[in-house]
Amino acid sequence: MAVPAHQRPLRGCGQRLRFLTGSLSLLLCLLPLARAVAAVPDIAGGRTLLNAGKYAEALAAAEAALKQDASDEEWTLLKLRLQMLTGKYGEALEVVTTGFRRYPLSTSIRLRLLARDVFLFNGQPDKAEQAILEVNRLAGSRTWAYRDAANVITLGEAALRLGADPKLVLDRLFKPAIKSEVTAKEGYLAIGNLAVSKGNFAMAAEHFVLGLKHVPDDPDLLHGLARAYEEGAMEDALKTVEKALAVNENHVPSKLLLIDHLVDGEDYDQAGGLIKEVLKVNEWQPEAWAYLAVIAHVKNEPEAEKSARAKALKYYSNNPEVDHLIGRKLSQKYRFREGAEHQQQALKFDPKHLPARIQLSQDLLRIGREAEGWKLIEAVHEEDGFDVTAFNLMTLKDSTDKYTTLTNENFILRMDGREAGIWGNRALDLLERAHQTLTKKYDITLTQPTVVEIYASQNDFAVRTFGSTGNPGFLGVCFGPLITANSPSTQGERPSNWEAVLWHEFAHVITLTKTQNKMPRWLSEGISVYEELAEKPSWGQRMTPRYVQLIEAGDLIPVSNLSLAFMRPKSPEHLQFAYYEAYLVVDYLVREFGQEKLRNVLDDLAKGDWINIAIERHCKSMKEIDKEFDDHVHKLAENLAPGLDFTDPEKPKGLFAGDPLADLSGKSLDLTGAKKRNYFNLSETAMQAIKREDYEAAMQPINVLLEHYPLDISPVGGLRLKALVHRKKDETEAERKTLVKLALLTNDSLDVYARLMDLEAARTNWTAVRRLGEQYLAVQPLRPSAYEQLATAAEQLNQAADAAEAWSKVLMLDPADPAEVHYRLGKQLVTIDAERARRHALMALEEAPRFRAAHRLLIELNEKREQAAKADTKEKAAR
Repeated sequence: MAVPAHQRPLRGCGQRLRFLTGSLSLLLCLLPLARAVAAVPDIAGGRTLLNAGKYAEALAAAEAALKQDASDEEWTLLKLRLQMLTGKYGEALEVVTTGFRRYPLSTSIRLRLLARDVFLFNGQPDKAEQAILEVNRLAGSRTWAYRDAANVITLGEAALRLGADPKLVLDRLFKPAIKSEVTAKEGYLAIGNLAVSKGNFAMAAEHFVLGLKHVPDDPDLLHGLARAYEEGAMEDALKTVEKALAVNENHVPSKLLLIDHLVDGEDYDQAGGLIKEVLKVNEWQPEAWAYLAVIAHVKNEPEAEKSARAKALKYYSNNPEVDHLIGRKLSQKYRFREGAEHQQQALKFDPKHLPARIQLSQDLLRIGREAEGWKLIEAVHEEDGFDVTAFNLMTLKDSTDKYTTLTNENFILRMDGREAGIWGNRALDLLERAHQTLTKKYDITLTQPTVVEIYASQNDFAVRTFGSTGNPGFLGVCFGPLITANSPSTQGERPSNWEAVLWHEFAHVITLTKTQNKMPRWLSEGISVYEELAEKPSWGQRMTPRYVQLIEAGDLIPVSNLSLAFMRPKSPEHLQFAYYEAYLVVDYLVREFGQEKLRNVLDDLAKGDWINIAIERHCKSMKEIDKEFDDHVHKLAENLAPGLDFTDPEKPKGLFAGDPLADLSGKSLDLTGAKKRNYFNLSETAMQAIKREDYEAAMQPINVLLEHYPLDISPVGGLRLKALVHRKKDETEAERKTLVKLALLTNDSLDVYARLMDLEAARTNWTAVRRLGEQYLAVQPLRPSAYEQLATAAEQLNQAADAAEAWSKVLMLDPADPAEVHYRLGKQLVTIDAERARRHALMALEEAPRFRAAHRLLIELNEKREQAAKADTKEKAAR
């Protein structure tokens, strides 16, 4: 008899099949048996029905097969899977009970592993534990008997459930299994699912893709691949799920992934529809009911929430996955305290439940219970060194333990020690100003200091914020009483304005605290951008040509469903646009209904009301708001530059949309007419003219740009191009006037500030130099050049204390000429602190022993010292 594929050994068993010969009568006796075996339904066909989502047909086939041959374990296992999938938990228990009697313990470890879940969903946890222990015992005593791939994978799964080292299981069981039988999907599923659970999404994707090469269009593998993509490529994840559902329209895991996506986006109606579809397959599906509990919680429907959670736990009353899922989703909605409570409940059900422990540790870190959070994550890491999140967090702790802490009454600021000395107090002053402004505006008292952590490593920021490395593009994140932010040192040559970032994040502290973290992200982000612009018009965001394109392309999300734009954006660019749209919503609500109405909405959110209900109560129906807001934004887009066309051409087409490239070599180009000029073609044409040094020709399209779009601050906008032309032509005063306009409009243009400082210094306009230096430091506080300009300006304005402060910062930044800096610092300290001045004069001479000016300064200070000593002696004698 041929050995079934699932029983083939991993290595050659060294045995040969021996064929028996006999009489014709013996062969005739065997023929009816052969016909009977052939009539038994094919197990491969049953699995095909399962993968296609034809669960009733597959179950009927299993029952028919077992009627003809009750000893077929493969059909028994398939029947069990189908019963558990469709919620027939009691019937599954009967199959397990019968199977335990029918199949020897020594050979049916796969049945024992499946039986564990069957027992759990029938309220028999002791038997569930006994089943898994039996598998483990057999693995130790009969290892030689379980060398085929299916059994090896079973041993690995059992070992993981008993807390074995995941790395050992991966290397010694799962990987050898897929090498021995490359076409068996179970091995790829085992490795991929393990990798996903440990946060190693690259490994997961690799093995799911490999599995799909051998088992194409398998819905389980497709779903696994979607989970691997979910963290960094959501669009690919959704496409992969669509493929899985095209193969199996009833595939529950894939529908649950889509439900998760919709809940994140607060599209609760569509999520509810998918949940109903899942419950048609299994009316007691735990995750489906858990998602309903999340939706009810967010909508402030406590009875519905309680009922949904109870149904999720109906058959498996201490299932930790239910509360872990509910808590994880609440934490993703910034309800960390409520999320932590559910993780604690999950751990009451199963103290060893690793996902709940990791999630709880992060929740605790985010709500200020740091000692508990770090202690828990350290314990997780010690037990499971393979978990990526735990490893990353412990590595982070090693770095942040060395950070410097600055404090005042309202803030605890942690940052790299060197950076703290350079700009820590400046950050603390900015935060204090934000505290005074925004607590008054929103009528709120904060009862605990806000913790602000500024990271000099982007990876450290990402781990602290998201639990994993990567996630570029985020400047700061607020969790309520905790703000995490990237230092300008992590942002390359074009850092963002850190003052605006901290103001933005502290506005989150205000709104999240006021609503007890019960607000959608879009509203919190919208208010934060709104408050940036309220503090400084150059902060925040404004309409851009690219945003016009997105609006015209239909990427504006209705207000009633705006969370989707943040939770699952199509791209990083769409996420950035979501911030701007959220600001526009807040601006629209305040303009139309007033600041007081906005505060009322926040108060209702704190009571647990759903955002759409709260807005409708104080403003208008969401249907009306969606329409009015859509009209409002489209008008804003139309009015950005009415005379310009923002269609992005595939290639330069000249000054007019659709026209051939114009010849700008002459001086008589006609720029009149009603036809809209293409913005991108105008910019391209100007830049080409500048490149060939035809500045008169360049000014023609630049003037058109400035006529229709005078506030454009982009690198290809009229103002920057005009400033460039003036600089090329050595028209310094015209360049300066143009740059002054740019400096007023921008919040992060280091090149503009630096150039203007030079121009204003040449004009001895030291007040302007100081103002521009402050603008520069609000973006990049870690370059000596700006402090040198500030120090020089303060010297010229006879502001010795400010000059000394600036020169001391230059020293911290490793200046090219430390002797000169020590000398100039010493000069400013003469009337402030003579001893400090003397020390810096000496240090200048240590750097440059022949530095004559430093010698003179030291002599002057020594003379004053002697004079002061003589005066002191004389005064004492007089006494």
